[in-house]
Amino acid sequence: MSSIRPNELADRLDSDTDSDPFLLDIRPERSFQSGAIENSHNVAVYDDLRGGDDATLRRHLHDIPSDRDVVVICKMGVVAKRATSLLNEEGYDAVTLRGGMSGWRGYQNGSLSYKLRSLLWRLT
Repeated sequence: MSSIRPNELADRLDSDTDSDPFLLDIRPERSFQSGAIENSHNVAVYDDLRGGDDATLRRHLHDIPSDRDVVVICKMGVVAKRATSLLNEEGYDAVTLRGGMSGWRGYQNGSLSYKLRSLLWRLT
């Protein structure tokens, strides 16, 4: 399963192409409302997926465009991997945002923890 680093996503979003990915934020609505990546879409299936239930996400597949790349976002990137796997099985071109919103915020803030995590990602 593939993933995208926050800096790579930022580069894609900053590019002047019309091929921005569909940003699927699966966190609970309250978390989404307290801070999300601009133009992301919330399908609050995090708790269900964390509990092993993918039926709710399957019921929302019609909300996710199949003609665009999909970047799945959660808190830390772990539960998003489950959603990404399901989407790929269903024929979507989906990737997980590495580090989730935590990684995105670290990238945006230039935090030391993000820089260390980014170095580890390059080594693996």
